[in-house]
Amino acid sequence: MASSFLSPALVLLFILLSFSANKTLSTTMLASKTNTEYIKIACDATMYPKLCYHSLTIYANKIKTNPKELATTALNITLKATKSTSRMMIKMSKIPGLMPKEAVEAMTDCIEVINDSVDELQQSIEEMGDIKSSNFGVIMSDIQTWVSAALTDEDTCMDGLKGKPMNTNVKTMLRRHVVKVSHLTSNALALVNTYASTNPASP
Repeated sequence: MASSFLSPALVLLFILLSFSANKTLSTTMLASKTNTEYIKIACDATMYPKLCYHSLTIYANKIKTNPKELATTALNITLKATKSTSRMMIKMSKIPGLMPKEAVEAMTDCIEVINDSVDELQQSIEEMGDIKSSNFGVIMSDIQTWVSAALTDEDTCMDGLKGKPMNTNVKTMLRRHVVKVSHLTSNALALVNTYASTNPASP
């Protein structure tokens, strides 16, 4: 009858494998915690830290503790939200009878500046990919200018909608989306400014 006991060598092997797996899991958990803490600290320096943290923390393992990756991710999130808001506004502007003529005209102007914001954010993201130590200062200055312009465009959109005759629910929904985009852009600009201040030799 074969013995049901494991040899000492196999027991030792199982112990070592178990220890290795637990160590790897602990290291991964520690790194994940460090990454999310980094994002929280970075977001605390923005105007809207809660929105910043909740929008970025799901990308913690990608961002790690890299300020360039953090700023780039924030810009991508902002761009996605801005495009979504633009599409929503275009659809709403085409619904017959939803808004009076004056409000439709204001919406058309708003769509135009929001689309300008989309272009400026896209340009910023493209330039982030071209940064080198030799051109860091020049490109970061351009990116800061474009993101600032995007923020101004979004504020212009909100100002243009003020006082226009519009269904309360429609106005509330529009404002909620545009305000969120504006806040995301403000946060992205703050993180871009933080990265610009590092001026790394090897970004």
